[in-house]
Amino acid sequence: MRVTSKGQVTIPIAIRNKVGIFPDTEVEFGLRGDTVTIKKAKKGNRPTRGEEIVAHLKGRGAGKMTTDEIMSLMRGWDEDDIDR
Repeated sequence: MRVTSKGQVTIPIAIRNKVGIFPDTEVEFGLRGDTVTIKKAKKGNRPTRGEEIVAHLKGRGAGKMTTDEIMSLMRGWDEDDIDR
């Protein structure tokens, strides 16, 4: 089996089925000497990637702009600029 340039490998389907690793299953990697191990993560063992991102960003915004002001900046125009 070959590792991709992104460090990815494909787990053979027979192994995935035997241990219950399906799409979106969280896994844990470990080392035993020079052997890499992989196992299903226990539920609640660690936060999801999304939860990690939210925790990292929480409390970092200055909060001085309204939602409308932020949306206007993102769009590049203001609703008042539209001819009605």
